[in-house]
Amino acid sequence: MSMSIAKLSKPEVVGVYSQTAFIYDVWGRLTETTARQRSLTLAQIRDGEAVLEVAVGTGLTFQEILHANPHGTNLGIDLTPAMLAQAKRKAAKREMAAYTLSVGDAYHLPVSDHQCDIVINNYMFDLLPEADFPVVLREFQRVLKPGGRIVLVNMTKAEHVHQHVWEAIYHLNPTWLGGCRGVVIAPVMQAMGFTDIHRETVSQLGFPSEIITARV
Repeated sequence: MSMSIAKLSKPEVVGVYSQTAFIYDVWGRLTETTARQRSLTLAQIRDGEAVLEVAVGTGLTFQEILHANPHGTNLGIDLTPAMLAQAKRKAAKREMAAYTLSVGDAYHLPVSDHQCDIVINNYMFDLLPEADFPVVLREFQRVLKPGGRIVLVNMTKAEHVHQHVWEAIYHLNPTWLGGCRGVVIAPVMQAMGFTDIHRETVSQLGFPSEIITARV
């Protein structure tokens, strides 16, 4: 299956999300809530685990991680300080949970080898160049414990005619979608040796998302 080309550079991505951080939650609730909630169900976070969320954005998922894991270790990173500031405001309301939120890059995770029970990542691979998928996935493999779990959510390829409007918008002006385009990650993960790979898709307002779970 062919993939669209990532059209925004890393600095351009930071610029777009710096400008939209204050209104991102509106977009997230309109198009991503169904996929995010399903991913948390599939994650099956157990209180006391070490959880890493890569690309926390405004913290829509991270606040739910803290709710599920108040006695565990919770680490979140994001490339964009403005998005991270929104996440910190949400996390501060979870007074019982221990957490760390910091600026960080998925290509070089600030975590030692084999420290995490689970890595969660929402709507990031759909921003990355296809050639970089294995680079970032290897970082996820590195920080996960043997048998550790991974949960990914991305904008994916349209399965129905009405969903093609989102790809059309991307090709017209990728910044209108924050640089996101439809991707399919499972074949890359299979080639890299991930196990127990499960993929399902959901649609919200016609916006197609894939949810993938796997183990290392």
